[in-house]
Amino acid sequence: MERGLLWLPLLGVFIWLAWAGWNEFQKVEAYRNWASQFDRAKYDIYAVLGQKGDNLTWGKPTRSGAVNLETISLRDVQSIRLLVDDKPVDLDKPPISGRRVTLEFFLSNAPNSVQIPFTEIPLAAKWGKYLQAQLNQ
Repeated sequence: MERGLLWLPLLGVFIWLAWAGWNEFQKVEAYRNWASQFDRAKYDIYAVLGQKGDNLTWGKPTRSGAVNLETISLRDVQSIRLLVDDKPVDLDKPPISGRRVTLEFFLSNAPNSVQIPFTEIPLAAKWGKYLQAQLNQ
């Protein structure tokens, strides 16, 4: 009986891991369906982002799809900068590590900037360079 009580927490951990994996799979499947309408898209645990022409749309990933969606036009963007731990960094020479990574967009028709979170610095830098090139065209 004591051995059974020792294995019970391990069984609980396995059940939780199975549920967490299923939950993440459902989010990725919902993202895949959502992203099919865009020319370019990204998924991570903080945000989904899609580009279709001059429009950028982002929101929070959930099992039922992206929620809290917002859209901006690249025509309204004055500048883009990469923030790592709330400090601006060079897109061409991003740091190796950081806790909080965001792309910040300054719009010509809004007093506040728009920030889109990323989990990886290289991915954020790649998106920043690409979108910066789109602005310069």
